[in-house]
Amino acid sequence: MSDSKQNYIDGEWRDASTGETIETTNPAAPSESVARYQQSNAEDAEEAVAAAASARDDWAATPGPKRGAILREAASILKDRKEELTELLTREEGKTHAEAGGEVQRAVDIFYYFAEKTRDLGGTVKAASGSQTNLYTVNQPVGVAALITPWNYPIAIPAWKIAPALAAGNTLVLKPATVAAGTAVAIFEALDEAGLPDGVANIVTGPGSTVGETLVSHDDVDAVSFTGSSEVGEMVYSKATDDGKRVQTELGGKNPTVVSDSVDVDEAAEIVANGAFGVTGQACTACSRAIVHADVRDEFVDRVVEHADAIEIGPGDEYDMGPQVTESELEGTLEYIDIAADEGATLETGGGRPEGERFEEGYYVEPTVFTDVEPDYRIAQEEVFGPVLAVIEVEDFETGLRVANDVDYGLAASIITENHTEAERFVDEIEAGVAKVNDGTTGLELHVPFGGFKRSSSETWREQGDAGLDFYTIEKTVYDSF
Repeated sequence: MSDSKQNYIDGEWRDASTGETIETTNPAAPSESVARYQQSNAEDAEEAVAAAASARDDWAATPGPKRGAILREAASILKDRKEELTELLTREEGKTHAEAGGEVQRAVDIFYYFAEKTRDLGGTVKAASGSQTNLYTVNQPVGVAALITPWNYPIAIPAWKIAPALAAGNTLVLKPATVAAGTAVAIFEALDEAGLPDGVANIVTGPGSTVGETLVSHDDVDAVSFTGSSEVGEMVYSKATDDGKRVQTELGGKNPTVVSDSVDVDEAAEIVANGAFGVTGQACTACSRAIVHADVRDEFVDRVVEHADAIEIGPGDEYDMGPQVTESELEGTLEYIDIAADEGATLETGGGRPEGERFEEGYYVEPTVFTDVEPDYRIAQEEVFGPVLAVIEVEDFETGLRVANDVDYGLAASIITENHTEAERFVDEIEAGVAKVNDGTTGLELHVPFGGFKRSSSETWREQGDAGLDFYTIEKTVYDSF
């Protein structure tokens, strides 16, 4: 019997007005039910927005350090539940135990971080032209925020939206992806236990077509933060900005790692393999293109294939790489593998579902490496949300940089090189919001800005760190000549 979770609206746990629920299953064993969530509709979303709007003024007037104390207590509660939430995340999303544990810890760290930032939310003092005037700024919350989050980081992404929104004095409604909503619900359990006032934070599960649409278009919502696919995000951005809302979107990626001829090939292959196959390739920052200098191409391919072949696939609580989250995600990855072969790419390893008794049920796919990929192939241009690496051979750094930029996306990018001039040019000229040198495309610090260029982002507001607070605050300039 699966656990049934309710919506959290105005400080109460409630069933959806539809009376219906949605079941989630374990992607490693789809016959195993994990939990049930509310199949909410527009009415539930409207109730949540009304609660947030009602609580807005009192929460905005709450001193920052007092807000921080609640965030700090919520972080402590999540920390105490870390092992339980790690197991839930693994069963619901499919990550390995180590990956899930790291993600839960990141959510804890985010709440602790923004708890401390509440002490520094004052404005700035400036010198006025007149001797009788005090000139300064104050930062005020934007108001009610609608947060829409994906399934691939089901506790970290909600955390890095919720924590700065609350720290800055906003109220909010979260619509998580129902495919893996359990750890997001746990955040609200922690906030409730920590003493968050009624209505300040609300969670409603259900379809984007009803719950998400209502949140994005609601007159009482002042800001929208969305993470998900570029196609949906662009529609969200258009709708919300038409209504005059402040909007932040973080979307897809087609992230390259440029491998120079000066590298230690073993090290380069390990960096790329970790970025391509970690979290089953289901990360918006995953490395999906290795752009490799011809002089080291053959050796690099041999080494990265060795890494791929060494990965043990299976349930996340025991193996190196877990399943994809749903059957549709698996089918999408397998379709791209077929497309790559049809286009003329050479399959070096992987390319299908693994065989064996433990793979009979789950949504497993082999770590896959293609070579002889041309830059205009779909496998080199479109986001593949699975463990698939396209190796593109180039003759020099100039060509590699041009190929790296020649896509519609610009989220994360890296270069592996011993040439300092190449590294400096890469940082200056790469069209990506995150640029790394001698490191993988995945892995983010929580206290620095995160966001993309081109179709990877609305290119408006960044997330995380001080930039995350900027989105949730509006600055007022005060001339005090009293």
